[in-house]
Amino acid sequence: MPKRIKLGILGGGGDSLIGVLHRVAAYINDNYEITGGVFNANHEESLAFAKEIDIPTNRIYADLDALIEAELKLPEEERIQVCSVLTPNFLHFPMAKKLLENGFHVICEKPMTTNYEEAKILQETLAKAKKVFAVTHTYTGYPMVRQMREMIKAGELGKIHKVDARYYQGWINGIIHDKEKRSTVWRLDPKKAGISSCMGDIGVHAFNMIEFTTSLQVKSLLCDFNYLYDDNQMDVDGTVLIRMDKHVKGVIRSSQVATGEENGLAIAIYGDKAAFRWEQENPNYLYKLSDTEPLQVYKPGHAYNSELSLDGTKLPPGHPEGIFDAMANIYLGVAKAIRGEAYNDGEFPTMLDGVRGLNFIESTVESNKQGNIWVDLD
Repeated sequence: MPKRIKLGILGGGGDSLIGVLHRVAAYINDNYEITGGVFNANHEESLAFAKEIDIPTNRIYADLDALIEAELKLPEEERIQVCSVLTPNFLHFPMAKKLLENGFHVICEKPMTTNYEEAKILQETLAKAKKVFAVTHTYTGYPMVRQMREMIKAGELGKIHKVDARYYQGWINGIIHDKEKRSTVWRLDPKKAGISSCMGDIGVHAFNMIEFTTSLQVKSLLCDFNYLYDDNQMDVDGTVLIRMDKHVKGVIRSSQVATGEENGLAIAIYGDKAAFRWEQENPNYLYKLSDTEPLQVYKPGHAYNSELSLDGTKLPPGHPEGIFDAMANIYLGVAKAIRGEAYNDGEFPTMLDGVRGLNFIESTVESNKQGNIWVDLD
């Protein structure tokens, strides 16, 4: 078994959902050991949390600067090699940039930064640092999403002409309709979340799924947001028309006020030969549709699946795998890259995906602001 990669974690303490997701994912394939980090801005709370999850406290630091200073004094074989950035959005850019500049690999939650300009600066920083950088678009880690990507690459759908992706949640309903509550949530605060709530948080996942599975890029878009209340500055619902080529078009629908919805990410891709449909809440089923043949259902773990799909499957057919496993597949790909091993370019989203995501988010905001006009992506 290869020596475990030393992992530092920034943020994700307390009852953070994203924190436990990353920690479990890092352990699943036995490639990492959590060595230290900064779980909370309050050092005492950070130390207490480290004790709670049984992480030695001697490398739990007061802040990122203290972490970098102390770790760089250690022999190279002892120091933290990669840091996961799980903080609120506004801290992603300064933390990731400083880590890269000081020789650390980075695994960053999305959105990678709060604006497109920062994303391009980070891209330049990575080019100089020559380190591994991953953006955790978690859903790309599902075996059946990877299977869809590989089958589309092989021409199973023929020429793609229509895409439809949606990501519906309803969690913000309990907050948005109360004026006092909506002023206390960081996702509705542009100073902390960036320029978008709904599209920046979940719509960008739908966008990424389209580009990941089809290997095509969105070239222009037209967006219409809903804010629900005049005093709310952040979108909580949006619909985006997209053009990927002259005859390849589609729609991205995203909402945080879709009453009763839980985590409704779904994608459908239509070609002139066949179509695929996949839903995150039933991730083990990839449906292939045709005008001339019966409906086909693909499931993980079978020999008929691609090498990329099978590499991300840990259990025999019929044993459900979920979100922790999907994130673990991303961590596995990053581990291969850090060790200099060969890996498929679909194993983890990269800096380019992060830059594309910010370009998308900023373009949706601009389109809506300008009266729902078509905006070109770079």
